[in-house]
Amino acid sequence: MKHTAKRLTTFLAGVAFATAAFAETELTVYTAVEAEDLARYAETFNQSHPDIKINWVRDSTGIITAKLLAERDNPQADVVWGLAATSLLLLKSEGMLEPYAPAGVENLDPKFVDGDTPPAWVGMDAWVAAVCYNTVEAEKAGLTPPTSWKDLTDPMYAGHLIMPNPNSSGTGFLDVSSWLQLFGEEGGWEYMDALHENIARYTHSGSKPCKLAASGEIPIGISFAFRGAKSKAAGAPLEIIVPSEGVGWDMEATAIVAGTANLEAAQTLVDFTVTKEANVMYNTGYAVVAYPGVAQPVEHFPEGLLDAMIDNDFEFAANNRAAILKEWQGRYDGKSEPKS
Repeated sequence: MKHTAKRLTTFLAGVAFATAAFAETELTVYTAVEAEDLARYAETFNQSHPDIKINWVRDSTGIITAKLLAERDNPQADVVWGLAATSLLLLKSEGMLEPYAPAGVENLDPKFVDGDTPPAWVGMDAWVAAVCYNTVEAEKAGLTPPTSWKDLTDPMYAGHLIMPNPNSSGTGFLDVSSWLQLFGEEGGWEYMDALHENIARYTHSGSKPCKLAASGEIPIGISFAFRGAKSKAAGAPLEIIVPSEGVGWDMEATAIVAGTANLEAAQTLVDFTVTKEANVMYNTGYAVVAYPGVAQPVEHFPEGLLDAMIDNDFEFAANNRAAILKEWQGRYDGKSEPKS
């Protein structure tokens, strides 16, 4: 009987050890990546790391940024995987990120990596502003195609434009911060005052204006180029217009949240995010990625877009984010659609 009990104890100890050895670590990962991509991201990561489970918390850029700031003293996230670099610069300035140089980071284009050693964040991909123009609906409304941002203030476009709210959308914020850089502070707000006259409404999603233009609900959506290219490839009667003054852009990036109790698993995830395999995965949804030589040509991606990307001052955008958003909200928020 004693031997049986001893064997049972040994067996149970072995089961406990095996269970512990294969126990799944769970990471809470905050993201603004398009919802349709998240299952693919987790599945690709889990092919090489089945022992780490990702629990996604997904929302638009502005909401995820605000959530992280609100949780500053009691962080709930382990990792941020896919949030605007301007947001991560802000979090870095608040001491909220755990610096870490992932294995292989030296393979990335340097402009996609935070300048500190070790870096506080690493970039994944970039998205670039553009105008989605529905040729069928525009013709019905008697419109002619714009060639510049300033063209969009012409009274003929009144009620025919939709753009993202920068408080919610990273695309909206890169538009606003780029206009302030292109036209100067005074000129930028004057431009947005005039543009506001023509705006039908502001959405809380960066891709939605282009999706609405693609479906014919509105002739013109200010959005980002890859969304337009995807919609055009799916048969939408769109032209993707690159405004002549230049276009804003931002990059999605990854960082470890300071204070995580799962640092080793978080580092494993961030190591994966800079791999060639991960960048091939990003290229499914983004035309510009951090790993040189990976990006494949995108059907209907507008010519000259990469050359039109402004010399973006990320520090300006991050340092002035709160003031810019407050000013924008006070001036224009009355046309924002209700938050769902």
